[in-house]
Amino acid sequence: MPWLNDVSSLVHIWYGGHKTGSAITDVVFGAVNSSGINFPRHNEDNPAFSTSEVKEAVPNTVTVSISGTASMRNARRTLTLNVDGAEVIQAYVSQQSPSINRPSKELKGFENVLLRPQQTETATIRILTKYATSFWDEHRNAWVQEAGRYIVQVGISSAENPLSADFEIG
Repeated sequence: MPWLNDVSSLVHIWYGGHKTGSAITDVVFGAVNSSGINFPRHNEDNPAFSTSEVKEAVPNTVTVSISGTASMRNARRTLTLNVDGAEVIQAYVSQQSPSINRPSKELKGFENVLLRPQQTETATIRILTKYATSFWDEHRNAWVQEAGRYIVQVGISSAENPLSADFEIG
């Protein structure tokens, strides 16, 4: 697409069905917000929950609070929507020095957020620390929680989680 930089927007459609035309019209003309649910997360326009902070972990519970306003993100601009938008805020936890081979991050909690136009909302995800940090050990036949440093990453997908905070397990 050598012309891509010469146009103000691009619509990429797949998984067509008998309602594809109506759905495209509703999204393009702003009757509905697609909320990115059926769209890939890449550098084209896509709805987002603009995150602002991650709060600290408290005893026995990892608590993540973030706030934001529904917007359409694009490398060139941010647009205010005139329709409701939805996003799923996701919290991932990673152990810094595990004794076993663990995934680099594990999904441990999420919160669905529905925003009306220009509304700011705070999403809070609470996860019991034992569930945020434990893994099943087949040799011990038990759940294991190891001491050490853990990092919580928060965002809208496994690939896009720009906020982080850490906590220690003694």
